[in-house]
Amino acid sequence: MPATRALPTEEAVELIQLTRTLAAKELAPRVADAEADEAFPRDVFRTLGRSGLLGLPFAEEDGGADQPYEVYLQVLEEVAAVWSSVAVGISVHALSCFPLARFGTEEQRRRWLPDMLGGELLGAYCLSEPHAGSDPAAMLTRAVLDGDHYVLNGTKAWTTHGGYADFYTVMARTSDDRAHGISCFLIPAGTPGLSADPPERKMGLTGSATATMRLENVRVPVERRIGQEGQGLKIALASLDCGRLGISAVATGLAQGALDHAVRYARERETFGKPIIEHQGLAFVLADMSAAIESARASALSAARLKDLGLPFTREASIAKLVATDNAMKVTTDAVQVLGGYGYTRDFPVERYMREAKVMQIFEGTNQIQRMIISRALDRDEGGVLTVLGKE
Repeated sequence: MPATRALPTEEAVELIQLTRTLAAKELAPRVADAEADEAFPRDVFRTLGRSGLLGLPFAEEDGGADQPYEVYLQVLEEVAAVWSSVAVGISVHALSCFPLARFGTEEQRRRWLPDMLGGELLGAYCLSEPHAGSDPAAMLTRAVLDGDHYVLNGTKAWTTHGGYADFYTVMARTSDDRAHGISCFLIPAGTPGLSADPPERKMGLTGSATATMRLENVRVPVERRIGQEGQGLKIALASLDCGRLGISAVATGLAQGALDHAVRYARERETFGKPIIEHQGLAFVLADMSAAIESARASALSAARLKDLGLPFTREASIAKLVATDNAMKVTTDAVQVLGGYGYTRDFPVERYMREAKVMQIFEGTNQIQRMIISRALDRDEGGVLTVLGKE
């Protein structure tokens, strides 16, 4: 059953209803075949963009919908419950737009953001490298200033939408300073020297294209640098805080979808003369699955509300990502168990949910990295902030 939601406005209620309608009509009929065929559904993102769902958390003057993160995450959940590859794509697109929206000049935002948020252009985010995943400050991709252009050379790994995106938000080293030597660039697809390797052959999320991007003497105008030179690591870390909230919502929606399938099966499947949901041993498994999902949802929305209030939320974003993705792995594993032998076949979607859940513990910072972030915040012993909700 769909999650019960307490939403802040009537507009938010309408957004959730719109999302559920689109998910049922546009996504659900296609998901099984697209994932089996490893087909990237580029047209779906145009549909979502034209419906206003790609620019939800961005300002109206930039082409967005000016919705709070609290609402945006619940929209992501609804999509993920039906098609996780698409939900991940929405989150990555938002991650790709965030640096420009937050750190770009007014001229840059007005020039590029409306098309980026309107659905006609799809984004990709290039931070990780083959030898610099959890430690982005170790990146080797370099940007050298040459007149009024930067020349970029290097390799970016694990790029969602790689080869399909219309623009790439790329982090590259502009000096050897570890903390202040990285800069951010917005590079259009088709720029000479920018190319994608064949997509990775993945365990799950097979409807989402992931590829290594190669930059060979890619010339980027200075005006396409986002923020100040050397500000890239700060931009990347701020982006990841938002991205982790997105993935926590995707993982929660994925788990909700798995639970919904498991409950339907448990109501229909009979043993010893009654539906298996009436057997206490299995009913308790379903109850634990539901409790895990609600815990994940609460963690994500709590962090989102801090962000919406303009309060620090780095630790809370890491907690949400950790809780939601670990819970999703457990919930989807249990969903397979509820279906028994059928759960291990591709005739039912729960085995796909289980494969998809695994990567959520890895991308946007592994869950081991999340534990590092949380423990370091505890070590700093920073005092909490008190605020009154709804008060300026």
